[in-house]
Amino acid sequence: MSDFIPSENRTQRIIIADYYNVIDSSAIVELMDQYAQDKMGGGVSLPDSVKTALVPAMANVPGAFTVLALIEGKPAGLINCFMGFSTFKAKPLINIHDVIVLSEYRGRKLSQLMLEKVEAVARERGCCKLTLEVLQGNKIAQNAYLKFGFSGYELDPEMGGASFWQKAL
Repeated sequence: MSDFIPSENRTQRIIIADYYNVIDSSAIVELMDQYAQDKMGGGVSLPDSVKTALVPAMANVPGAFTVLALIEGKPAGLINCFMGFSTFKAKPLINIHDVIVLSEYRGRKLSQLMLEKVEAVARERGCCKLTLEVLQGNKIAQNAYLKFGFSGYELDPEMGGASFWQKAL
């Protein structure tokens, strides 16, 4: 685990989670479940089977990592990341899949601190970019991402901006 402790608040820690550490893996499951129960996460608790399988499955994904924010030792936020590849740059990228800050810890710039940690990992790994998806109605998250330097993208203005789609299997 590598720590980043902001100088203005020694009770905050931003770390890379160890998927084989019981405390870190429990924090990941707890935060993911609380996020799932929020309206932004669908409003339903994770099934027990997912809670059990989540961290071991992530540990088996090459290049996956989780950034945890801890306040006074308690889980306050996380970002789950997965390696991808940019065919237009012929370089790896990091896709930010989940960004969570528990409501009682919002307003402390935890998302910005966690994103800084993700960017540092991306630079260490030679990545060309970070990608993420955000719900259209989540204006608070959009503002945090814009502040960090994210934006929507388009290859040709005539074709318009890119959209994230999915097909459940």
